[in-house]
Amino acid sequence: MNRNFQKDIDLGLSAKNKTLPSKYFYDEIGDALFVEIMNMPEYYLTNAEFDIFKNQNQELIKALKLEKNTFFELVELGAGDGTKTKQLLKTLNDQNYNFKYVPIDISENALNQLKKSITKELPTVQIHPKQGDYFNVLSGLQTSNHPIIVLFLGSNIGNLTDERANDFIQKLDYNLKKEDKVLLGVDLIKPKSVVLPAYNDAQGITKRFNLNLLTRINKELNANFDVNTFDHQPEYNEEEGVARSYLVSTKDQKVLVKGLDKTFTFQKGEKIHMETSRKYNDLILNGILAGSSLKIIDRLTDSQHLFADYILEKY
Repeated sequence: MNRNFQKDIDLGLSAKNKTLPSKYFYDEIGDALFVEIMNMPEYYLTNAEFDIFKNQNQELIKALKLEKNTFFELVELGAGDGTKTKQLLKTLNDQNYNFKYVPIDISENALNQLKKSITKELPTVQIHPKQGDYFNVLSGLQTSNHPIIVLFLGSNIGNLTDERANDFIQKLDYNLKKEDKVLLGVDLIKPKSVVLPAYNDAQGITKRFNLNLLTRINKELNANFDVNTFDHQPEYNEEEGVARSYLVSTKDQKVLVKGLDKTFTFQKGEKIHMETSRKYNDLILNGILAGSSLKIIDRLTDSQHLFADYILEKY
């Protein structure tokens, strides 16, 4: 049994305002569902960032100050299926840049699939996948004499509260050397009419993605969640610039989690907070970077200005 999973689920369901960590969405079923989400017409985030990687990869290379005669390590946090990153890898490879690609992900399944696809599509690219916690892996790279470029794409940082995002940036800063860089993908603040459908698609894929975590708890912690008694409820506050996803109990019920030796009570209408998705602008991001040595040196947006890839450098 995964002790961290056990502990985190216990803490989340025992809280006054129940919550479940979004990092546990990604088992084998969750990985497949998220690929479906990225291909949904409503989910603009993937297409918008893909637009940048496909059509502005030379601009990305210039903004990152990459040089062909200097070996560097391209480290991606939460690499997933690598669809966007492959656009950059191909260009770097075709233009004879000297580098290795180090994808880091909590999902071993995702890394295995990624390594297979990179080996097939870009066989001359050096790939060294590492499974585990971002910072445990990054700390192992601290002794590297080579420049490190960290990719943190897909607005994954938006899943953190501002306080936790600032903490994340401090840890990232600590694990990097002077002149190392970060390519940080963030979703920009925009109207509710654009944002909300991305988390509430017509096909119900996002709902299945969220409910799959209850199924995972049933399987791994021997629980008896009835997923049919929970609804998916996304919310977006345009003024605040934060989208939140909840599962809501449709009735009064009790759920036994044998792996925790506990029973949890849910009232009708009670929410489980599943995920936060913060939207950004320059002001908000500079607040997140406060106290770190990471500074914004460039910013690229897609053709519709929905999404931005910020280039940060450690000073």
